[in-house]
Amino acid sequence: MARIELVNVAHSYDGGKEYALKPLNMVWEDGRTYALLGPSGCGKTTMLNIISGLLKPSEGRLLFDGVDVTDSNTAGRNIAQVFQFPVIYSTMTVAQNLAFPLVCRGYPDHEIRRRVDNVAGLLGLSDKMQMPARRLTADLKQLVSMGRGLVREDVSAILLDEPLTVIDPQMKFELRRKLKQINREFGITMVFVTHDQNEAMTFAEEVVVMKDGEIMQRGSPQDLFERPDNTFVGYFIGSPPMNFLDARLEGGTLVCEGLGYHAPVQGVPAGARMQLGFRPEFVVLDGNGADIRTRARVEHVDNLGVEAVITLSLSDGQIVRAKQQGRFRAIAGENLGLGVRAENLQIYCNGQRLG
Repeated sequence: MARIELVNVAHSYDGGKEYALKPLNMVWEDGRTYALLGPSGCGKTTMLNIISGLLKPSEGRLLFDGVDVTDSNTAGRNIAQVFQFPVIYSTMTVAQNLAFPLVCRGYPDHEIRRRVDNVAGLLGLSDKMQMPARRLTADLKQLVSMGRGLVREDVSAILLDEPLTVIDPQMKFELRRKLKQINREFGITMVFVTHDQNEAMTFAEEVVVMKDGEIMQRGSPQDLFERPDNTFVGYFIGSPPMNFLDARLEGGTLVCEGLGYHAPVQGVPAGARMQLGFRPEFVVLDGNGADIRTRARVEHVDNLGVEAVITLSLSDGQIVRAKQQGRFRAIAGENLGLGVRAENLQIYCNGQRLG
């Protein structure tokens, strides 16, 4: 296990004309679970490959426990990497595949058997140990591929590059649970790359949201959900995404007519775009107990079983979505009370959260 530090790291694939990863500083603490989250092309796989040694950064340094490993290869960093599509030996059995990294490192037979049996049990592969890998389904092949990384208890970190893509949807939740169990048991640093917010938020202690080669925000899943630093994170995290309502400045007062909001603000530049943001989960329908209350017209109701998403329009024509537990009965065109508690309301200036 290791503390991994990126110091002014950046990377360009075209000699500096355009950066896939813009200069950044970041620390991955030993033994924690992380997720790199963002749309395709945001730089998350580039960062992962720099950490693993598959890619040397155009700029900056990479430190493992304070030691500069920028020029070291993957073997020298003792990194295990699991890719989007499984990498296994089809001519070997499941047991032989799991044991292979340990055999290559000269571990004694009894230790190989102990570690292989342990990982096989955690991943639910114990009854398939003698099965040829070529006969496995795609999701079982990925489990074996992941097991080959997990079997090495001495690794500095395990890097997982969208490893659940080929996993059956019903197995994804269980596999994330098993990965977290392995992290708790062995204290291995895990970095999980994904474009799926649900995977990131349910797996990681800390989520790093990226866009266009830059870090938009890093923090706990709760931080990202409740206090997005910018409108991109607010849109990208959550389903439905955060509500953003346009507001205007009148002197030193921020006004949003549709929400009935009037409050003083300071330090806002002239001509700035002002918005109010709040999560659909935090909308109070009927307005009781809310600090900010208004009326809204029901446009549409989507009952999704355990929850409902209600689309409403305010008096100024702006749209708000509310997320409520259970089935919600309302008729399009009906007027409802709508409220938001002040603690759940965020103010954004030119896309960045104030305060």
